[in-house]
Amino acid sequence: MTLLRESYLYQLWMALCGLYDASVLHRLLAGLGAWCSGQIEGSAVLKPLCREGAMARAWPDSFLCRFLSFLVDLPARLLRRLYRALPVTFEDSFFARLAFEMGEETAIAQSWCICLLWIIPFSRWNNAYSLMAFTLLLVLFHAGAMHRETFRLDLASIGFYPLVLFGAMFLAVVFSYAPSLSLRFLFYHISAALCVLVTVSAVRNEEDLKRLAAGGGVCVLVSSLYGVWQRIQGVEVNASYVDLKLNAGMPGRVESFFDNPNTFAEVLILLLPLVLALILCSRYPFSKLVACGVFAVGVAALGMTYSRASWVGIACAMVVMVFLWRPKLIPAFILLCCLAVPFLPSTIWNRILTIGNPADSSTASRVPLYQAALEVIKSSPISGAGLGTAATQAYIRDHNLYHADAPFVHAHNFYLQVWIEAGLLGIVGFVSAMLWNIKQGARAARHTPDSAARTLTCAAAASLCGAMVCGLADYLWNYPRVMCIFWFVFAMGLAGVKLCRKQRKEALDFEV
Repeated sequence: MTLLRESYLYQLWMALCGLYDASVLHRLLAGLGAWCSGQIEGSAVLKPLCREGAMARAWPDSFLCRFLSFLVDLPARLLRRLYRALPVTFEDSFFARLAFEMGEETAIAQSWCICLLWIIPFSRWNNAYSLMAFTLLLVLFHAGAMHRETFRLDLASIGFYPLVLFGAMFLAVVFSYAPSLSLRFLFYHISAALCVLVTVSAVRNEEDLKRLAAGGGVCVLVSSLYGVWQRIQGVEVNASYVDLKLNAGMPGRVESFFDNPNTFAEVLILLLPLVLALILCSRYPFSKLVACGVFAVGVAALGMTYSRASWVGIACAMVVMVFLWRPKLIPAFILLCCLAVPFLPSTIWNRILTIGNPADSSTASRVPLYQAALEVIKSSPISGAGLGTAATQAYIRDHNLYHADAPFVHAHNFYLQVWIEAGLLGIVGFVSAMLWNIKQGARAARHTPDSAARTLTCAAAASLCGAMVCGLADYLWNYPRVMCIFWFVFAMGLAGVKLCRKQRKEALDFEV
């Protein structure tokens, strides 16, 4: 660090920062930022967003929450009784003590687990890996709960709306048009539910939260480096991914090891905000530098995917991140974005200009997909066609609802696909769960002092906002591994909110 501070570039940077601090531009932006903050604080939009709703207040003390918490905690309670009955036997066992120690550090085990799971090439991936991994993490958690009384599954922090959504998934199998086809997809959602339950319950402090975010950062680094390597090696242009007439001269789209460029881009928009949060909350210069490198490589790889919906999604995520973390920086952020536009590569700029162009074959191909999905909703609005893309494909094929040359894979819209799979209860639960999570994150950002938990909570909420915007033109759960990453980010937001509440409570207790 001494060499860095004595370098010419560092001295130049400090001189430029000094000039900026004393400049008229800085005073103008600071004044504009303060005005924006005042408008935001008194706005009719932010106040309802940050206010804790009646359902959120009532859920932890409700009979349903207490009953379900009792059920999910029952194995831990029974194991705890066994430990109390035979304490000497367990304490004298090396393997039992090892299991206890590992169980109490489940968050560390999960961070390593996701590092390994999410960098497996698509050709070697099996969707059973996620289910097995999070089942083992749950078993490991119970080993810690057996030894420590306070180590319990935290169903209260997960909230009511996610439980409604997961319940709708089970009903979608029962009332499916093809139950045998839907059953396989139910296990993917069970993997996601285990991911949420373990993540929220295992996080006890900011270090756990940062470790999990770093695990996602490893996925960004490895996958992005491979994506850049693909670009260096050259990627063949796939006519099914891009309109060759409107995008003449555009290189092939990188997909890393996720089999599809859109899928790779979706992974990046979910995890890149967490990497940005690590830059902001890291305490050591070296870790900040590493996180900056990971973020830069990830942004470069995202550009190389040429995924328009994901570009719009990441732009939305960054705006929400700045809005929640430091609202007064919004003017400077907008100015920086405007200054960056002329430096965009021509192929990326031309690709952006095709967004919403009806002449684009990719855009035009979505119209019959949306029409088919809407026909399913008209014919079966309550129950839908059944959980999973296979059941919806069978329903649409047998009822002759899709009329286009390309095969129907999914609706290419997050909301339509969830509705036609899980019915009315599913879409209501899905939208409510996402809005509730984002609202909880916004409220935590508003009422919690600056900390790593607050920053990571803002990042998770921003990731979900980006995913929801991207979902207007794509279906993020088409690949079960991406579904698991999605719910991991969802759980990171809830875990961050839990830590923010703990920090506020500790601050109030200290004042008293």
